[in-house]
Amino acid sequence: MFVCLQMEGADGAAVPPSLADRSHRSSISSMCARSVDVLVYLIDDTVVQLSVDSLMSVTVHELHRIVRDALQLPECAMEVFTLWLISPLLDEPSLQFRRNVFFPKRRELQIENEAVLRLLYEEAKFNILEGRYPCDVEDCEQLGALVCRLQLGPYDQDQHTACALKEKLEAFLPAHLCRRGHSLLTALWKRGAKQPAYEQGLLQAYQTVREEAACDEPEALRQHYRAYLQRCHQLPYYGCAFFYGEIDKPAQGFLHRGGRKAVSVAISLEGVYVMDSKEKHVLLGLRFQELSWDHTYPDEEEEHILWLEFDGENEGILVNKLLKIYSKQAELMSGLIEYCLELNVAAEASALENSTLQSPTLPPLASKQRPKLRRQNSVVCSRIQHLATIDYIEDGKEIKRVKPKRTASFFTRQFSHGAASYSAVQAPAESLEQG
Repeated sequence: MFVCLQMEGADGAAVPPSLADRSHRSSISSMCARSVDVLVYLIDDTVVQLSVDSLMSVTVHELHRIVRDALQLPECAMEVFTLWLISPLLDEPSLQFRRNVFFPKRRELQIENEAVLRLLYEEAKFNILEGRYPCDVEDCEQLGALVCRLQLGPYDQDQHTACALKEKLEAFLPAHLCRRGHSLLTALWKRGAKQPAYEQGLLQAYQTVREEAACDEPEALRQHYRAYLQRCHQLPYYGCAFFYGEIDKPAQGFLHRGGRKAVSVAISLEGVYVMDSKEKHVLLGLRFQELSWDHTYPDEEEEHILWLEFDGENEGILVNKLLKIYSKQAELMSGLIEYCLELNVAAEASALENSTLQSPTLPPLASKQRPKLRRQNSVVCSRIQHLATIDYIEDGKEIKRVKPKRTASFFTRQFSHGAASYSAVQAPAESLEQG
């Protein structure tokens, strides 16, 4: 057990207002000679107030146990949740009880305890409603329908009308969907255009929520919690740790002015996802087998940068692409990527050893390939064309550049375990600009 450390919105990074407000809380309420009042926050803003003796000598395990006892959670919560220190500048961090990034998704659906399922559901719902988990409208409506069922009860055609749902739409659907089209500029630009009536789609989805006639309400709640989590599991960034940063915008116009775009970076046991903080869609999603990475420290002019290297195309030519992510949290991101890779390697070695012991003739386990998304314009799909990357081709010991120029590839951190590891693109026969 350990404390996860996260800075939300440090040094002016773009953070939704509600997140910024949450991160300005302190977890030390009062202090006396023998005990300290400690406030632990849940994702729904519920406060768990604890009186802790000898706080300076209390271990994370002990503090976690105190929180579990206060919430009356079973022993399995030890693995499911962890303690997070969250603060914009690490001055007065708040202590939060959240999902453990390293807890496998597949084990969530095996949980029977309603209180644990409810906490997981509340955290997933928060990330959906805040836009941290980019989600297509169709999926938002299905998830929102489950929220309606859990908050309003089974569908009743007399009470649950489109008008009734519209009054509190932001409790069921992501805020950016509910606010879309509300600004004066948007209204003038789309004058005469019919705005989407999301409450209608939500109502239709609410009507189709399945109810098991033979089960009582507590069991029904558990089923709906699991259904919500199971749908969220389809999102590749479910359960990620989130960081904030900026990337360069592609140069536009005669003067080639670009500027920067605020992004959130989500890191899980599966990979890295870069998301547009404003548009609420994925810009780049990479599994660990598909990338190399590095972190560079600032000098007098530069900033902390997390570099991601991956395969791509430039005018039909296969190239290596470099993405620069400017962030004060770059070192934390780099460390988390490295730790996730170590866990994956250990898990694969253990799985291979168990497989060999049970059946020596079986071939090594093949890595699972994620199926292609059905929706071409899904917010989950990568939008590499919206990225300003550095493109190059490695030809033996030389680097052949594809504009913009750079001197050499400095990457040494690569996922080098197994046949699916990342490798640099080799130069084709045709000649390119050589440095």
